[in-house]
Amino acid sequence: MSANFTSVPILDWSLTADPARQSEFVAQLRHAVINVGFLYLANPSVSQDDIHRLIEYIPKLFALPQETKDAIRMANSPHFLGYSRLGAELTKGKTDHREQFDFATPHTCQWKSPGDPDHLRLWGPSQWPPEALVPGFKETMEQYLLQVQEMSYKLSELLAEALGLPKNGLSQFYDAPEFMQHRGKVVKYPPSNAAEQGVGPHYDAGFVTILLQASPHEGLQVQNLSGEWINAPPIPGTFVINFGKALEFVTRGLARATSHRVLPPKGDTPRYSVPFFQNIGLGVRLAERVLEFPAEILKLRDARGLLAATDSVNFSEFDREPSGKVNLIGRVKSHPDVAQQHYPDLFQKFFPEGMPTQASAY
Repeated sequence: MSANFTSVPILDWSLTADPARQSEFVAQLRHAVINVGFLYLANPSVSQDDIHRLIEYIPKLFALPQETKDAIRMANSPHFLGYSRLGAELTKGKTDHREQFDFATPHTCQWKSPGDPDHLRLWGPSQWPPEALVPGFKETMEQYLLQVQEMSYKLSELLAEALGLPKNGLSQFYDAPEFMQHRGKVVKYPPSNAAEQGVGPHYDAGFVTILLQASPHEGLQVQNLSGEWINAPPIPGTFVINFGKALEFVTRGLARATSHRVLPPKGDTPRYSVPFFQNIGLGVRLAERVLEFPAEILKLRDARGLLAATDSVNFSEFDREPSGKVNLIGRVKSHPDVAQQHYPDLFQKFFPEGMPTQASAY
């Protein structure tokens, strides 16, 4: 297989349920994680009925009255969970043309007093729209997130095997289940002939992102080894999976965190997507946890060659800060209104001139 990619590979999750064929999946996963950083996952272990039910809710969610959406705006939440208006963020100095809700798996916040590290406040309960206006949505969304969470942990075990580690080789980066939280978004990209980007070039922070492309619109693009943008159009019945900067860091560049972006849809209808971001433990310091890889696996990284300069620059603090603080810094930069209300010291550090008109994480 060529180390530089011109399309995103498709892997069949059902192979993992067949002991005779799981090694075939692992080999394909090894190529995808080292050389591409992205893959499609067909036949995932998430209920298709639940997926379809969630997709049916999405237009209703965004059709809620603006005052109802604003009542659960992210600025209310020290956990950066809630609603964000259209055009509230920048990436690479340009406005992101998207509207979104951030939700997460159920979690009891571990931050108890001002003496605790600020980044423990990053995780906590979601804000939900009124049940009477979207009856059943909360249950559907949480059920979906928990199923994807379970699949993401199984994927982490297979990733460890693909990289020549023991099955539990990545488990040290997660806390006990009651101390973990994973995040999701429901995103609307309105159609536009004027906006330059739905969301600009970026990396994800953690180990694994699992994306449901919830409408038939194209727009997702990933950047290959030579810096070219490759389309990743929706394929019915699949998720799109990519790997984050934390996994790239702990694997010494074996795993690829691939730069990606979303172009706004053309035409008359919006693009919808539901990304799931698998987190690692808030207190984990990646630089202190050294993984040893077999020589034959390291040779695959060397054969891939060096990455070209990409258009993404975020999440550069993993060499010196705990994972939770790295993520908190990114959130503060993206959402200064939340920081001003809940993290005043960090707000002053990153915004000494006061509230910007728009926020930019990178």
